[in-house]
Amino acid sequence: MNRIVEKINLSELVVKLSIEAPEIAKKRKAGHFVIVKIGKKGERIPLTISQADEHSGTITLIIQKVGTTSHKLAALEPGDHVTDLVGPLGHATHIENKGTILCAGGGVGIAPLLPIVEALKEAGNKIILVLGARSKDLIILEDEIRKVSDEVVIMTDDGSYGQKGLITKGMEDVIMKNRIDLAYAIGPAIMMKYCSLLTKKHAIPTIASLNTIMVDGTGMCGACRVTVGNKTRFVCVDGPEFNAHEVDFDELLMRLGAYKEEEYSSFKEYSQAIK
Repeated sequence: MNRIVEKINLSELVVKLSIEAPEIAKKRKAGHFVIVKIGKKGERIPLTISQADEHSGTITLIIQKVGTTSHKLAALEPGDHVTDLVGPLGHATHIENKGTILCAGGGVGIAPLLPIVEALKEAGNKIILVLGARSKDLIILEDEIRKVSDEVVIMTDDGSYGQKGLITKGMEDVIMKNRIDLAYAIGPAIMMKYCSLLTKKHAIPTIASLNTIMVDGTGMCGACRVTVGNKTRFVCVDGPEFNAHEVDFDELLMRLGAYKEEEYSSFKEYSQAIK
């Protein structure tokens, strides 16, 4: 079991947890994720390691309250324990000096993007980051991301902060003003689809992280299979990062809804139990 040492509420629906995991903190690299389970019969959920501190032996996870397990995890307090924590898993991000890199983070997608940006900046790249959210209160980790970015553009759907418009509008403005050598997009699948279409139009190589479709996290269940370059890939063992221009996002979006009824039923039962 792994003890929670710190909890910070980043917004009404997003929580930041620091958890004791010295071996994981020692080995973690940008792009790695962990599988978390609460209770012996709990659901396994994948979460990207947002930050790691080898000195204190802790890792930081960002949890968005969506379903039953994420609500249970977000309800834990310092001193509580998670039942199981496995990692680091997945392939680490390939880091090299490519030049000017455009990074697009949608909503809570900025959490897994942060360690990638840190590593890319340390490798000598110029980082231009476009951060998108529905409104100002859903912007997270802004201070942390500004410390490792050369330029930050913020887009909100309602115009309550930064510029009004979708993240793709901010990306296109950046592309028209700069020579971009590589792009990263992490966020909701529908966002990554349109980010990919945009960068493909401008012939900019693009990487997308597909970790939201994972279930088991070890290649056993097959639930995270996706089509990339007309071949079947498993996000947990082959990814979680892929060439965005080769991902079949329409198939991915369809498969993300495969367990909606079960998820709704589980959360309804959980909500009634805690009243």
